[in-house]
Amino acid sequence: QVQLVESGGGLVQAGGSLRLSCAASGRPDNRYIMGWFRQAPGKEREFVATITWSGISPTYADSVRGRFTISSDNAKNTVYLQMNSLQPEDTAMYYCAARLFWSSEYSYWGQGTQVTISS
Repeated sequence: QVQLVESGGGLVQAGGSLRLSCAASGRPDNRYIMGWFRQAPGKEREFVATITWSGISPTYADSVRGRFTISSDNAKNTVYLQMNSLQPEDTAMYYCAARLFWSSEYSYWGQGTQVTISS
């Protein structure tokens, strides 16, 4: 059983940066794929980025590629999402999630951290 706790959200002006953290407990290992998702008010949850627990093969949604960077620090049991050049459309609740590599569904979710970008 993996537990995930996000932190690092906040209110920033457009063009600014934030780094989100996802602290993982319950002994995640290299069988896990870690992901970041977001959900804006009135919209469906959408994929943002994913990476293996070992820190390889990052993938990104087209909307964030080139601005966001996902990384994994196994020594700290933490996955990060560095977000640069933030825009108002990036405003959402951001969630960390984990799945086993053979599964198509993310089974473990954090409680979310709010990101608000002012114009």
